[in-house]
Amino acid sequence: MDPEPSNTGASARKESTVKVPSKDPKKKDEKKDEDLSEEDLALKQQLELYVERVQDPDPGLQRVALESMRNLAGEIAQEYAKRQNEDAPIDDLMDLVQQIVAFHMKHNAEPEAVDLLMEVEDLDLLVEHVDKTNYKRTCLYLTAAAKYLPGPDDMLVLDIAYTIYLKFEEYACALQIALFLDNLQYVKQIFTSCNDLLQKKQFCFILARHEVAFELDEEMVPEDDDREQLQEIINNSKLSEGYLTLARDIEVMEPKSPEDIYKAHLLDGRVSASGTVDSARQNLAATFVNAFVNAGFGQDKLMTAPSEGSSGSSSANWLYKNKEHGKTSAAASLGMILLWDVDSGLAQLDKYFHSNDSHVVAGALLGVGIVNCGIKNDCDPALALLGEYIDKEDSSIRIGAIMGLGIAYANTQNEQIRNRLTPILSDAKASLDVIAFTAISLGLIYVGSCNEEVAQAIIFALMDRSESDLGEPLAKFLPLGLGLLYLGKQESVEATAEVSKTFNEKIRKHCDMMLLSCAYAGTGNVLKVQSLLGHCAQHLDKSETHQGPAVLGIAMIGMAEELGLEMAIRSLEHLLQYGEQNIRRAVPLALGLLCISNPKVNVMDTLSRLSHDSDSEVAMVRIAQGLVHLGKGLLTLNPYHSDRFLLSPYVAIFLFLASAVHLLVNDNIIIIFPSRMALAGLVTTLHACLDMKAIILGKYHYVLYFLVLAMQPRMLLTVDSNLKPVSVPVRVGQAVDVVGQAGRPKTITGFQTHSTPVLLSVGDRAELATEKYIPLSPILEGFIILEENPEYKEEH
Repeated sequence: MDPEPSNTGASARKESTVKVPSKDPKKKDEKKDEDLSEEDLALKQQLELYVERVQDPDPGLQRVALESMRNLAGEIAQEYAKRQNEDAPIDDLMDLVQQIVAFHMKHNAEPEAVDLLMEVEDLDLLVEHVDKTNYKRTCLYLTAAAKYLPGPDDMLVLDIAYTIYLKFEEYACALQIALFLDNLQYVKQIFTSCNDLLQKKQFCFILARHEVAFELDEEMVPEDDDREQLQEIINNSKLSEGYLTLARDIEVMEPKSPEDIYKAHLLDGRVSASGTVDSARQNLAATFVNAFVNAGFGQDKLMTAPSEGSSGSSSANWLYKNKEHGKTSAAASLGMILLWDVDSGLAQLDKYFHSNDSHVVAGALLGVGIVNCGIKNDCDPALALLGEYIDKEDSSIRIGAIMGLGIAYANTQNEQIRNRLTPILSDAKASLDVIAFTAISLGLIYVGSCNEEVAQAIIFALMDRSESDLGEPLAKFLPLGLGLLYLGKQESVEATAEVSKTFNEKIRKHCDMMLLSCAYAGTGNVLKVQSLLGHCAQHLDKSETHQGPAVLGIAMIGMAEELGLEMAIRSLEHLLQYGEQNIRRAVPLALGLLCISNPKVNVMDTLSRLSHDSDSEVAMVRIAQGLVHLGKGLLTLNPYHSDRFLLSPYVAIFLFLASAVHLLVNDNIIIIFPSRMALAGLVTTLHACLDMKAIILGKYHYVLYFLVLAMQPRMLLTVDSNLKPVSVPVRVGQAVDVVGQAGRPKTITGFQTHSTPVLLSVGDRAELATEKYIPLSPILEGFIILEENPEYKEEH
């Protein structure tokens, strides 16, 4: 019997593989026994029910159809998998999927449509079904789902989101996706597709915040004057100006002294009395406190303020209160105080280049690198100044120049610097510390690039070192430099990981842990976390050093999203309870990295408990406490931005350093924020902290200046079309996850209304509280250009 005319569409298309049953019950039973399994028959009946309900004019029945299709999608996914295994045709199934997806998209069920297309591995169909009413919710779900998908599916999902955003001319959102994918061709496509110059300026601010090296050409910006102006924005030339505008607006320009931070009067008499002793170690601690507190303000009370009763500067007086290598950090601190202000910084550092003290010259060289951090300039002043000192005989001067180049040109992949630095790795006359800092600098300059030439140079350097050299603390910087080349690149590290198995036994496991943790940093890969936990579970000899990097690796991988972060914290709690001493010493640093600038109560309780630990080095958790606390004020170290889409004797110096970092909480406006560059700076500093005595508390304390790579103003500064600051009301509150919610749900809760510029903490989200202006970026962070709303009418 022929099928009924009304049974068209999906059921008709099933005729080739599934016979449409007749109305005779006996014949129906015969067909079932003859042609269909029980599962196929059940699926077929559900499909017929869907066809009937979707064609019914009653909206109530259509709603029931929507509910039933959520169950139906699972059946289709099973049938699809079954047919794939049997190499059976799937055309009829895909025709049905088309109808179901279209139905879901029309009825605000975008997540169900996306899930079904993921199951049948045909997500490209989504592009033709989205419209202007649902594309935002669809893309929001795609980007959220990508965090939980294995590779390469996660990249495919984001690629579809990029295509949809581009289709509906949401260029700023598409740019966020392109940067996450690390696809500069997509960035170029966005610039060429957009014809609005003002929007292109906003794109440039986003690129500058992400610290990506990008050159505009005539195709992207035809006019020479416009192209030059936009390139300046990408080069971060506006950063210092905007930062100081924020500082003046919230009235924190007055410099702070270390004594303002220590609050020694609150301590008992014995400690405060001992604090009056003018020792070189305490002065060194004060140098770092002063540098971090006054970073970027251009003025302080130790290095730039004129000394009392003297026509000269006080910088020389303070400089020589430090001894030997302490002078290096003191001179470099001037670069931190003048951060991002290249012209003033170079002018004030110039006097130190004429010093007869090699440590002072080394500090000045490092200061030049710090001043130029994240700022690109056509003249390349950092390379011109530092390049002359790379081949000097004095190792401290060489280290200052090499480290300065690493900081100034991080993530630029500058071939000229590579050609200057790689020969040092194979130089038999070079000392181990020079080679170690060269490896780190090359790793920073080529971070996440998988550059084969640099990788081979570091590998040969590791192979050439003697067994005694590989036992030195600084030798661990070579595997770290190698790991930075593959930061976040996942499977790309496999070939290098195989080569590392041939290394000397003293460094082999350490290198394996470093490569694994760097390659999968920020990915949330559960299998790799399990592998690292397996290494941490072993009870080994004290001479083994690879478990420390494994603990940090757990934090580096797990910091990607909230669920993985919570699980990583729980795992670290277990390691703290049952692990060996070398593991327990790394746990506070890992906790600090996981919750950087995001003080969670349970983590703070753990760190507070550890501060009373019987082991002196575990008790030195102040640096981790500082990293966690940094975000409460104007300075933070969080490596994530764009709405988290796009990572003490000992006690005396440690407490003072912690006070500095702690202070950045209360009185500063920099956010020590994955950009890869920021995460690389944090990872380098924390790995140095694994051997506190030999590196941070030895003569290489200036490693702490690698934190500058992660420092960014955590501000929202609104500007007009001429890039002049304009104050507008904004609501700032806790961000709310609205993925999968229909309609227009509230994106923030517990908000307060402020006037820009404002500070944003981790987890905060801002939205305009006026309809007079339209922001050119959907995420209000950093520099935001506002254009006037033509439909706005002033209410009188």
